[in-house]
Amino acid sequence: MANIALLIAGGSGARMHQNIPKQFLTVNERPVIVYTLEAFQNHPEIDEIAVVCIEDWESVLWAYANQFNITKLKNVFSGGKNGQDSIRNGVYGLRDVGYDDKDIVLIHDAIRPMISADIISDCIVTTKKHGCAITVIPCAEAMMQTEDGEVSIGSYPRDNLKRTQTPQAFFLGDICDLHKRALEAGITNSVASCTLKIEMGEPVYFSAGSEKNIKLTTVEDIDIFKALLVAKRSDWLK
Repeated sequence: MANIALLIAGGSGARMHQNIPKQFLTVNERPVIVYTLEAFQNHPEIDEIAVVCIEDWESVLWAYANQFNITKLKNVFSGGKNGQDSIRNGVYGLRDVGYDDKDIVLIHDAIRPMISADIISDCIVTTKKHGCAITVIPCAEAMMQTEDGEVSIGSYPRDNLKRTQTPQAFFLGDICDLHKRALEAGITNSVASCTLKIEMGEPVYFSAGSEKNIKLTTVEDIDIFKALLVAKRSDWLK
């Protein structure tokens, strides 16, 4: 049984308002995607890495992998028209190149470069125990219900909510079968693997995430990422 990291880098990053895809933006002389690749490269339980890459950037990705010694990168697949499409391309691609249905695939946003070894480890453990693992963190804010985005007359108990992150892990055969059945059911644009499971009437199990495991969506997120790269926890904080 192998543990495969599948990085999803198929998006253009329109909300970042930059000329190149956000996963290839350079932060401190290193592309964002390289930080993410290195996290899985350095984890002892990750056997191989695959990437679903935006069209025309595949050669750039391979060049970075060579430059930064990402030796676990073995396969690059084409992105799709949306997230569900891209993930399906990736998991189907893994099966097509010969991975076993019992292998674990950790589906991770390439633009979450602060992924920690502990998050990866807990995701693998939870998948082995329950068949899937969705990385989550508690909801600390008050949650308001709204119909129009402008006014609220109700709230939702935050203790009943979790904020999802990635990786989201599954046995390869199970996630391939889920995508096949979802297409047959007419589901073509689910937000994430966890929502696809829920839409198909199946439970998901949680593994531990972190507030530091941020997704780089806006320019402000890049500022936070830069701060996290240089931050050092004070000795008195445990």
